[in-house]
Amino acid sequence: MIERNHFAAERIDSVPTGSDASAFKPGDPAIARAALKLPRDKTLVGIVATLRSWKGHRYLIEAAAQLPESIGLVIVGDGPQREALEALVDKHSMRARVRFAGDQRDVVPWLQALDIFALPSYANEGVPQALVQAMLVGLPCVTTNAGSIAELATHESTALVVPPQDANALRDSLLRLIKDPFLRKTLADAARRHCSQHLSYETMLDRMEAIYRQVSGKRG
Repeated sequence: MIERNHFAAERIDSVPTGSDASAFKPGDPAIARAALKLPRDKTLVGIVATLRSWKGHRYLIEAAAQLPESIGLVIVGDGPQREALEALVDKHSMRARVRFAGDQRDVVPWLQALDIFALPSYANEGVPQALVQAMLVGLPCVTTNAGSIAELATHESTALVVPPQDANALRDSLLRLIKDPFLRKTLADAARRHCSQHLSYETMLDRMEAIYRQVSGKRG
């Protein structure tokens, strides 16, 4: 809007879509894993995203392939890259520790079953709802600064942020979280607080109402 349509920056407000903090909340991983038939004896890293190239699933699989066998990978979502991603999993002989869950109407239990959430997108992102939801569930996250992800993810404050399209950096950050339960809890707690305060439905509606009042000249 600024670069192409030449609107003045001071006339533009960005209000990210809010999420329901009462629905997306921490749960009992053991209960979630039992219901979803996920392994209880593995550290589970997961992603919730349409299987499109720019979501970075390929880099997540490449990163997970370099992690110990005790690390499982859960991929929730479907899309045009599924066949290629399944082939990549088979190439690395990872089928036994990767779950392709497909599209899920309710992703809350899938998030609650995870230990770590990853979203290694490299393009076409605004403020990703899946990342907001994972943070509200209380998951430590590894992501990039694609699009407006920086509104959520501050490196070593609310997430670990890695360069896009870098499987090795992604692997290193995942391994760091796997080995450091204190860091996992610190990031998860900070992320949930941030999203609850700034990206809830209530915050979104309050900000939109304030904008409408401003442009209409009404107060109160």
